[in-house]
Amino acid sequence: MQKFDKLTAVAAPLPIINVDTDMIIPARFLKTIKRTGLGKSLFYTLRFDENGNEREDFVLNKTAYKNAEILVAGDNFGCGSSREHAPWALEDFGIRCVISSSFADIFYNNSFKNGILLIKLPQEDVDKLMEGAERGSNSTITVDLDAQKVTGPDGDVIEFDIDPYKKHCLLNGLDDIGLTMQKEGKIHAFEERLKVTQPWA
Repeated sequence: MQKFDKLTAVAAPLPIINVDTDMIIPARFLKTIKRTGLGKSLFYTLRFDENGNEREDFVLNKTAYKNAEILVAGDNFGCGSSREHAPWALEDFGIRCVISSSFADIFYNNSFKNGILLIKLPQEDVDKLMEGAERGSNSTITVDLDAQKVTGPDGDVIEFDIDPYKKHCLLNGLDDIGLTMQKEGKIHAFEERLKVTQPWA
C-alpha cells in the first residue's frame, strides 16, 4: 500500500449529499476482483451520459479537475451497500484524500485499508474548503497527515482528528497484510516451535 504523509494537490468540489457506493462505482462494474482499471468507471452515471459521452458539466470532466487528487464532498459520503470496489475506484482514478463532514462507517474503514485518507471536519470547515475548491486549477489544498492539518487555498489552516492506528498504517503504507508481515519473525519462530512440540499438527 502506498504511504500517505503530505499531499499538495488540486481539490475537486462535489457538493452532493448521500453519495452512495453505487454512485461511486455502479454494480455492473463489480465483476472484477482486480484493484486496477476501475478508475475509468468512477462516478460513471455522473461522468457519462447514456451513450458513454462525457458530461461536460461534471466536475471531474472539467480540465481543471481531471488530475484532482483530493475530493471535497457532501455529507454522508460512501453510504449504501458495502463494496470495497468503491475505494478501489477512487484510488485507481487518483483520488488520495476525501474531505467531508461525515462518512458511512464501512466505506470509511475500507478506504483507510486501501491507502485513502478520509478527513471528517465540521460542516463550516467543509463549506470553506468547498468554496476554495471551486476555484478550478487554483484550488490547491495541502494535507499534512503527520501534523493533522489541512491548509486551504487561502492559507487557512484547519486541524483534524484521526484514529492513531489508522494514522500509523497510512504513514507507513501498511494494509492488513503489511501489518501481519511485520511479525514475520515471530510467526516463523512459532511455526518452528510447533514442529518440535506438536509434529503431528
